[in-house]
Amino acid sequence: MQYDFDKVIDRRGTMSLKFDQAKERGHREDELPLWVADMDFPTAAPVIEALRKEALSGIYGYSEPDEGYFAAVAGWMKKHYDWETDRKWIVKTPGIVMALALAVRAYSKPGDAVLIQQPVYYPYSEVIRDNGRRIVSNTLKLVPARSPAAAYFDGRIRDYDYYEIDFEDFERQIAENHVPLYLLCSPHNPVGRVWTAEELRRMGEICRKYGTVVVSDEIHADFVLPGKRHHVFQEVDPSFRAFTVTCTSPTKTFNMASLQISNIFIPNDTLRRKFRHELDAAGYSQCGVFGLVGCKAAYAEGEEWYEQLMTYLVGNISFFRDFLASRLPELKLIEPEGTYLLWVDCRGLGLPDAELNAFIRNKAKLWLDAGNVFGAPGEGFERFNVACPRVVLQRALEQLEAAVIELRKG
Repeated sequence: MQYDFDKVIDRRGTMSLKFDQAKERGHREDELPLWVADMDFPTAAPVIEALRKEALSGIYGYSEPDEGYFAAVAGWMKKHYDWETDRKWIVKTPGIVMALALAVRAYSKPGDAVLIQQPVYYPYSEVIRDNGRRIVSNTLKLVPARSPAAAYFDGRIRDYDYYEIDFEDFERQIAENHVPLYLLCSPHNPVGRVWTAEELRRMGEICRKYGTVVVSDEIHADFVLPGKRHHVFQEVDPSFRAFTVTCTSPTKTFNMASLQISNIFIPNDTLRRKFRHELDAAGYSQCGVFGLVGCKAAYAEGEEWYEQLMTYLVGNISFFRDFLASRLPELKLIEPEGTYLLWVDCRGLGLPDAELNAFIRNKAKLWLDAGNVFGAPGEGFERFNVACPRVVLQRALEQLEAAVIELRKG
C-alpha cells in the first residue's frame, strides 16, 4: 500500500511529550517542536492492525514473547545487517535508556569512570552521573571538508565536514582512568556519523586490550542513509562478542516509543547474568503485551512502510540541505550519514551560546534540542528533527529564515 507521509496530524492534546509538554519544560506553546526524536507519522498499517486486534481481546495479562516474536526479530537483523542472532542472547527492557542505566550499574562501581564521546545523546551523561559514576569524554573532532585529515580509511576523501574519533585520546582516556565501561552511540546521535568497520574495529581492539565492556546503542541503525552501511559492533570481530552489549529497538524505526520494548543482545553469559541481576533488582519482569505485539508485527510485516519512510526522510534531508545552502548560508549542516536528526553549526550567526538558544526560541519560535545539552562541545549547534511532513519542515525553516533576516539588519 502507499503511505501518506505528507499528511499533517494534530498531535496536541494526545499526551504527546513532543507537543504537550511546552509549559512543563519552560517553553511557550507557540514554539514549533522539532526536538525529541519521535516522528509525526503514523506507524505501519500491520502494526496498527496487530495492536487493534490485541486491544479488542480485552485481556491484557502478563505476557511473554512467542516463537513468532523471536523469528521476527532474528529475521529483521539477518535481512538488514546479515547478523545471525541467538534468542538466548536477548534480554528485553522497556527502553534503551533504562538498559544503559542497568549496564552502568552492572559493569562499573560507584566512582568509576565511564567513557562517552561528546557531543552525544544527553541521557548517557545522566545515567552515568545519576548512578554515582564519573563521566570521561573522548570528544569527537570536527574535521573540515577536504582537509588533509578528511579521508575514509579506504582513502576516499570526504567533501563535507564530519566528526572523527581521536584514537590516541580514546586509548589514553581508557588507560589513565581505568575505564571499565564505554557507551558507544552507533550511528551517532547527534552528529550523524555512521562508523566504518575499521573505526569500530580500532575502538574494539583498544577496549579488548584494557578489558573495557562496550555497550553499543544501535537504536538508529535502521536510519542509515544511501551510500552508507551500518556495521553491528559485536560482529565486526567475533571476539568482540565477549565484551559487548548491543542495544536495539523497533520503537525508533516504527515510531512507537510509548510501547516500550527493546531487545538487548548479550552473547557473553557472565555479562548477561550481571545485566539480568540489575534488571531483577529494579523490580522489572515482563514487558507489556502491546510492546511485544508491536515489535513482532513491525519486524515481520513493516518492511514496505519502512522503505517508503526512508525515501521520504531522504527527501526531507535534501530539502533541508538545499534551504540552508540557498537561503541561510550562515548555518552549516553537518552532513548526516545516518539518523533523521540533523546537527547544524549555527556559529555563523555570531551569537554566544545562550543568546543563540534564546534566538531560536524567541525569534524563530522553534523548539529544538540546543547543542549544549549534548555536552560542552555542542555549544553553538542545534539539533533538528526532520521526521515530520515536509510542509511542517518548510514552515520551521521559513520561521528561522525570517528571524535571521531580522538579525542581519542588526
